[in-house]
Amino acid sequence: MPKVWRVVIIDSQPTRMLGTKLILEEQENLQVQGMFSSFEDGIHLIEELKPELILLDDYLPEGKSEVLLAQIKYQSPGSEVIIYTDDEGLSVVHTMFSLGASGVLSKQATSSQLILLIEGLRAGFTLLPLDWLKHGIWPIVAPMSKQDLFELTEMEIFILERIIQGITYDKIALEVEVSRRSIDNYLRKIYVKLNVSTRAQAIEKYTLHSQTQIHSPMYA
Repeated sequence: MPKVWRVVIIDSQPTRMLGTKLILEEQENLQVQGMFSSFEDGIHLIEELKPELILLDDYLPEGKSEVLLAQIKYQSPGSEVIIYTDDEGLSVVHTMFSLGASGVLSKQATSSQLILLIEGLRAGFTLLPLDWLKHGIWPIVAPMSKQDLFELTEMEIFILERIIQGITYDKIALEVEVSRRSIDNYLRKIYVKLNVSTRAQAIEKYTLHSQTQIHSPMYA
């Protein structure tokens, strides 16, 4: 019998979340361990439980899934994460995969499509709708080179990794004993060095290169 996968669902729509729970629990090898409408509440259970499967809404009160997904993979790198999205197209899929998602599913998908995707993940495969693939060629993006990464100072790497963990700018400033304005200045330098213009882009580019190479914190 296949291993029972523990599941955590984070979804802004309680009705959809409950429906998903009922669908999953019809399967003997899936057990829903928690349902949350808030990412802040859900991430605590994810950190503690390290579930095999996480279903994540693309839009939550705390923000879009690009930033939240990076935090999930930091806290539970072994979890398979499926993103529910209203968006379609390869640009969305590629961004999610580059940040560590295992699958992307339309919010209009059927229950059988969800189960099929999960069974594929068990076998080491992911699934995509043919209509999405017909919209264009899969974009190939080169990862950051080590030279690009090492242009960041130890302080800049520390600040960026704390942001990925979901730590607020004010708390980071207290940890490194600088002003809140200094954190903004560090971020501007990070954006320039990584050739990005937003926090989400910085997290995506950094995580793509260094998901498995998390640096040790400089401070306790």
